[in-house]
Amino acid sequence: MEINRAPVLTLWATIVAQRKGYSEDEALTLGKAVAGYTAQYKGRSLGIYTAKEKTEAGEEKTKDYEVEFVDLMGRQIPTIKVGSEVRSISKDKAVDSDSVRRYLNIKFGESLDQFTATMEDLASSYRPDELGNIAFCLYEKFRPDIPQGKRGWGAKGELSLQKIQSLKK
Repeated sequence: MEINRAPVLTLWATIVAQRKGYSEDEALTLGKAVAGYTAQYKGRSLGIYTAKEKTEAGEEKTKDYEVEFVDLMGRQIPTIKVGSEVRSISKDKAVDSDSVRRYLNIKFGESLDQFTATMEDLASSYRPDELGNIAFCLYEKFRPDIPQGKRGWGAKGELSLQKIQSLKK
């Protein structure tokens, strides 16, 4: 299947979060955040994005909610409580898990269930604590190959079920 890396990372990070014990709705928002932060880091390294600047006084704006951080795949994801669950935040708002579901459905189409099952199978072949340490490395081994540098930004590549399956323990 030809696909961009962002939805692949979103799906994989969602599955990893579920394996770590987060609910599906929590995991969807955390997965989207991992992909978003990874894209920001990559975009900055390529000169596509610049880092946000602080106010003149060098202070961050005050928020009226408490932010907690979740460590997922080497990223510190800011979250807030929504009821009894956590949600990642984007632009000072909780990420809507249904919007992430729609995003994955659009990007993977009819292949979503097959890729989800294959990634879940891979994730379940590792203990949750073990998976937390190697999840990003596994992703790097099965993610779509794209051109290096700015040419690869947003490009699609081949995502292989067999490559994912081959990484099972």
